[in-house]
Amino acid sequence: MPLFDVYPLYDVTPVSGKGIHVYDDQGTEYLDLYGGHAVISIGHAHPNYVKAVTTQVETLGFYSNAIQNPLQKELANKLEALSGCKDYQLFLVNSGAEANENALKLASFKTGKKRVVAFKKGFHGRTSAAVAATDNQNIVAPINAQQEVTILELNDVEGVKRELEKGDVCAVIVEFIQGIGGLDQGTAEFFEQVDALCKANNAMFVADEIQCGYARSGKFFAFQHYNVTPDIISLAKGMGNGFPIGGILIHPDIEAKYGMLGTTFGGNHLACAAGLAVLNTIESENLLANVNEMGAYFMEKAKEIPQIKEIKGRGLMLGLEFDFEVGDLRKELIYNYKIFTGGAANKKLLRILPPLNIEKAHLDQFFELLKVALKEVEIKA
Repeated sequence: MPLFDVYPLYDVTPVSGKGIHVYDDQGTEYLDLYGGHAVISIGHAHPNYVKAVTTQVETLGFYSNAIQNPLQKELANKLEALSGCKDYQLFLVNSGAEANENALKLASFKTGKKRVVAFKKGFHGRTSAAVAATDNQNIVAPINAQQEVTILELNDVEGVKRELEKGDVCAVIVEFIQGIGGLDQGTAEFFEQVDALCKANNAMFVADEIQCGYARSGKFFAFQHYNVTPDIISLAKGMGNGFPIGGILIHPDIEAKYGMLGTTFGGNHLACAAGLAVLNTIESENLLANVNEMGAYFMEKAKEIPQIKEIKGRGLMLGLEFDFEVGDLRKELIYNYKIFTGGAANKKLLRILPPLNIEKAHLDQFFELLKVALKEVEIKA
């Protein structure tokens, strides 16, 4: 049976990983500066992670949410302690798309309204409401398009004000650092005014932290760089270091009711074990400090390369923008210099999303090889 052919694939077959490296079926080592879309937060096969998941699967891998699962409470308490999101409530799911779908559903329940405001170049997932709020018509099917969504320019405060004052908006959803859109960010004034406008107009302010959260930006959540209080925070990617897990943090003003939300696999025992291993490692290895130190070092090194026109992002959610499309450069890096990097909707942007425990030696290696790869691309052009 053939696979449904929806992914253009590089001709590389990783079969194992260790730390910041992956190894293909020929035994070739690759420097992983992409982490599978920022999923690998504490490195491949981290011993804490391997031990936690192995122990849990040997004990109890799964049971439904119809029973007590103390691991969920342990995960919630650890997340509250490390994130500083005091008194928020946690609902666990399996992915970022599910997190955003439930965030928007909850906003609609809470407000009794159904229209969503989102922003250009934003990406929120591929489920029904989440994909409708995503600025990419190529992945919005007709069945999704029946959702009521208004997409505005980032930083358009007046547009947000105009739409909210119409009285039918249940949620404004925003990435505080856009991921696939190209690492664009709103201004502090924009985020803070949107927060205030939501509170004044009975709309939920949803912080999509699926890619920019979990220490990736240099704070636990990217919204914490600003003076805002989201009503709902969605999280996933780096949460499980590769194990499927996502969730939403829900402000204490939003009351839970039995049956309001539900999931079969969300918050299962294995997922919680993986999630706890990530949080415990972020804490024990002081990875937030490392993110800030390595992010600053990356910025310094990038400024030495004249072909780089702009450095975008924060912490270890970074982008290098050139004055040419980077598709050939990415191929050069992966095939000839054995480095994984990422692309974006902005075809001139090279995305860098390494594990949070990356070291200076890895960045030195990347920049030295990037200089050589740039020369090769220039010659071939």
